[in-house]
Amino acid sequence: MSASGIAARLYRGEAGIDIVGRRKLWFTVAGIAIVIAVASMLLRGFTLGIEFEGGNQYNVPVKVGTMEQVEKAFTDAGVSVKTGQTIGDSQYVIKTELINDADRQYKIKESVAKQFGIDVSQISDSAVSTSWGGQVTNKAALSLVIFLFAVLVYLIVRFEWRMAAAAIASLLLDLVLTGGVYSLVGFEVTPSTVIGFLTILGFALYDVVVVFDKVQENTRGITGSSTSTYAEAANLAVNQTLMRSINTGLVALLPVGGLLFIGAGLLGAGTLKDLGLVLFIGMGLAVYSSIFFATPVLAEFKSREPRLQAHANRVQAKRASQAKEQAVKASTVARDSDGVPIGESAKAAERSELAGAAPRPGARPAARPGQGKRPRAGGRPGGAGGRR
Repeated sequence: MSASGIAARLYRGEAGIDIVGRRKLWFTVAGIAIVIAVASMLLRGFTLGIEFEGGNQYNVPVKVGTMEQVEKAFTDAGVSVKTGQTIGDSQYVIKTELINDADRQYKIKESVAKQFGIDVSQISDSAVSTSWGGQVTNKAALSLVIFLFAVLVYLIVRFEWRMAAAAIASLLLDLVLTGGVYSLVGFEVTPSTVIGFLTILGFALYDVVVVFDKVQENTRGITGSSTSTYAEAANLAVNQTLMRSINTGLVALLPVGGLLFIGAGLLGAGTLKDLGLVLFIGMGLAVYSSIFFATPVLAEFKSREPRLQAHANRVQAKRASQAKEQAVKASTVARDSDGVPIGESAKAAERSELAGAAPRPGARPAARPGQGKRPRAGGRPGGAGGRR
């Protein structure tokens, strides 16, 4: 099938991709990813910015040289450099360990300025305490709890508690895996990163609600018929919203990608990097979880309901009965009024009859050996040959 044909079937929801039916596979993939992410967060931890650990920030003019040269100048001045980034085309921002001694701070600036032949006043500095980062973290954690509680209440009222639980599980998966990526790769965690974590939850929730709304539509009154199970109807809903989820994800990722790769990468807007990075990773994972995790979790919860289990058994029993009837019909050979097999499917039966089966009614019996020959004239009773 051509690519255009596959795309058309995807848009119509007719691709028939078995996502919910393979939920054990997706749960295994998610479980392995969670184990890796949690292990990395526990063993490697995070690369925290100076907003969380405390430190000093120095602004140096870009005209002095390259970023590597500036970082080496601070190292030679006896200070540990944590990160460095370019702000636009005018300044380098160097973040170092926390230095409380004002005299040492001045000597560091003086040493760097002397290496590049500039005035000390061209290098500005500021200190960041750990208390500010702690306040940002606490407020973000409180916001996260309030957000999840509000989402839980809304989904219970709008749908049901099982859908709410599946949606919350999907959101938590996004958070854990995004945090795992930051831990594994060593991206710096800043207050912008924390804000980005809260932002991706709204996007992930939107996509999940769209899919669940279609699931509810497909499964309304499902126990009144015996055509499909709850899992099959939910899988159809995922297929029907698959292209919508993919398109929504692409439309959301394109501007975020522009923010990250063009704004932060090419134009040097370093303040956008932290926010763009967490949004890009989190939104990409949200698209995956809304398709391959949220609805399979919901189907797993619903499959444990006694009434849906009984309905699934009725559907399977009906299908087994229909399959048996079709097998019987396929094995029955149609015959005409004289008992002759009809159609191509009956040729085998006709050949078996000719090979030794009972003759059909009204048919002339086959000649036995020695029969059918005309007797000799002399052998007929009363014939000339029979007289003495």
